[in-house]
Amino acid sequence: MGPVSQMLKKRNDYWYGDNYTDIHEELARYSESNGYVIHHFADVGCACGGKVFRLAMDDSAGAAVRFCVSCQHEHRIGDSEEYLADASLEECTCPCGSEQFEVSAGVSLYEASEDVRWLYLGCRCRKCGLTACYGDWKNEFNGYRELLACV
Repeated sequence: MGPVSQMLKKRNDYWYGDNYTDIHEELARYSESNGYVIHHFADVGCACGGKVFRLAMDDSAGAAVRFCVSCQHEHRIGDSEEYLADASLEECTCPCGSEQFEVSAGVSLYEASEDVRWLYLGCRCRKCGLTACYGDWKNEFNGYRELLACV
């Protein structure tokens, strides 16, 4: 995880952050309002060491794909492979126009279980720092560690 958060800053209708901790903070805030509070997070990275991605998703289908800006490798997020055939992926774009993000995932679990109930994908724009939940969906995955290892 990155340095300690300097805390999110609100400007107009958006929150802005400096690092992964701020993505976690925004996802936690969003998950509380959604009713499925996040229990665990995973920050996204590529095998090449890259930490900046383009992101395409269809949260209705429960599928997302990230593309490493450094090496261009495509990564299917979590169990998205199972749902891609029915998905209509749309590339995520920040209101500032940038399509490059740091990405973090969070999961809400069923009570007294390690099984996933809800998945959240949060992003921080590398250009302007806007930090938000870009997608969330019901995710019936057994074993959160395995799912988060695949984000």
